[in-house]
Amino acid sequence: MTEKTALTPSTHTAPPAKFSHGVKKGNILQVAGQVGFLPAVEGQAPTPAGPTLREQTLQTFANVKAILEEGGASWDDVMMMRVYLTDVDHFAEMNEIYNTYFGEQNLKAAPAARTTVYVGLPKGLLIEIDALAVLG
Repeated sequence: MTEKTALTPSTHTAPPAKFSHGVKKGNILQVAGQVGFLPAVEGQAPTPAGPTLREQTLQTFANVKAILEEGGASWDDVMMMRVYLTDVDHFAEMNEIYNTYFGEQNLKAAPAARTTVYVGLPKGLLIEIDALAVLG
């Protein structure tokens, strides 16, 4: 049986609780919910990319991509993404950012996606994204 491997790219801090940023087992890679924190700086608390949804969304995509790459995957391997927003008023803007970003990625097929609006992210964070990839 294939072992699970925890994935933590150099751009990420160690998780604050008992979980992994990503886990790979066989050809399955699950990216845990990522937010728009800038790349980690040792000795400093995580810092959001900026106050805007655009800044945080683009950084969140970069953070998800870093975990995918750490596990040997790419956006083309992503089967499902879940996007969580803290404000229903951000839905249209997030769709615009999402469509532009993935339009530039030249994917063979876009992943299935679901957006859920909820409250509960730490203060100042506006978006969280997780992803499921299947390699090969």
